[in-house]
Amino acid sequence: MGRQKDLATLDKLIEEILIDAFGNEGYSAFQAVLDDEISLPCAGIVIGEPVSIIKWDFDGNERLGVTATCLRKEGSKHVVAAWEVLIPATTKGSEYLAAYRRWMGLVPYQGAPASAALTTDHKAAESLDLTKPIELAVTAVKDKALNCRIPGTKRDITLRSSALLGTVPGMVILVNPNKLWTYARHEYLSGEISSMRIDAKALQLVPLKLKDEGFWDPSEMGWDSDGPSIEEWTQMLPINARGLRPRFEMEQILPGADPESDTDPIMEANELKDAGDMAGARKLLMELCRTDLRCLDAHAHLGNLVFPRWPEEAILHYEVGVKIGELSLGEGFDGLLPWILIDNRPFLRCLVGYALCLWRLARFEEAERIFWRMLLLNPTDNQGVRFLLEEVKAKQHWKEQS
Repeated sequence: MGRQKDLATLDKLIEEILIDAFGNEGYSAFQAVLDDEISLPCAGIVIGEPVSIIKWDFDGNERLGVTATCLRKEGSKHVVAAWEVLIPATTKGSEYLAAYRRWMGLVPYQGAPASAALTTDHKAAESLDLTKPIELAVTAVKDKALNCRIPGTKRDITLRSSALLGTVPGMVILVNPNKLWTYARHEYLSGEISSMRIDAKALQLVPLKLKDEGFWDPSEMGWDSDGPSIEEWTQMLPINARGLRPRFEMEQILPGADPESDTDPIMEANELKDAGDMAGARKLLMELCRTDLRCLDAHAHLGNLVFPRWPEEAILHYEVGVKIGELSLGEGFDGLLPWILIDNRPFLRCLVGYALCLWRLARFEEAERIFWRMLLLNPTDNQGVRFLLEEVKAKQHWKEQS
């Protein structure tokens, strides 16, 4: 309860900081509040090395975000991302840096010891133990390497391994390491993957927010004239018996989107796909995952790319998107995520892709459960899954469908 209370306090703080901020103005808002609330110079630690923070800044680069200008003991200055800086929890205003880390999707409380007197050997502090397996979160899949991240951090590592088949962004892998090295200020690791799994909780992501959209009344439901009659449909799905249920809209993460310039990387990926540039579409979608694994639409569209030929791979993309979305729902969720609220669509796309793959792989009972779940989440059934239920229940194989 204590941790949840702390997180709730940070969420309230974030809401206050961003109350008048839109788009990348959020970075400027955090830069301003860090300036106001944390007295400089301030003792801190960057990659295990004690530094003195002398300036917070934001130059418009969203990839870097708010920066901290740090002064090392020998007098040299370095500019790093603010989320890389650890400051003592006893420092006045440290909660604002924790709030910024949470807003960035990181574990918020990463305060340095009050003395800020850790080792000055940053290489030793950052070194991975190559004598035991290392757990990594896959953020993107390339032809001969994986972009990975140490769960709960922003530390990126490129893994070179002889066997990458079966890996998708959002998977957690266990690696038996061989060698760790740095090239052009980026870390590389060689090793063999000993296991892989889909485990959204292990990714240590900040759950997507759910926006309360009031209540849904089944008596006012609009019915699809092309579907079953109202009587038939209410018998199939006892929605009337459930009565009023709360409606929500799930937060949508789409890195690089700019409503003012109509920039939409998902649309760009679809245009590349339609033009026959599958590799270009895949690369763009992988970059979205690498930037933020909570981009559910990237997982859905990566699944769509391979769905026609490789359902065994497609199902992994869809399942990752489903599991990450479920982090926001918790146990026993009985609300609605209506299709009409457009930010719900990425999650619903992942669900339908997952169910269709289950069907294609002859996992009929699992497919049926997902289809029913989708109808409870979105009773107006804009995706038309009610037309598939009887065939799935009858265990008709996918190849019989036209």
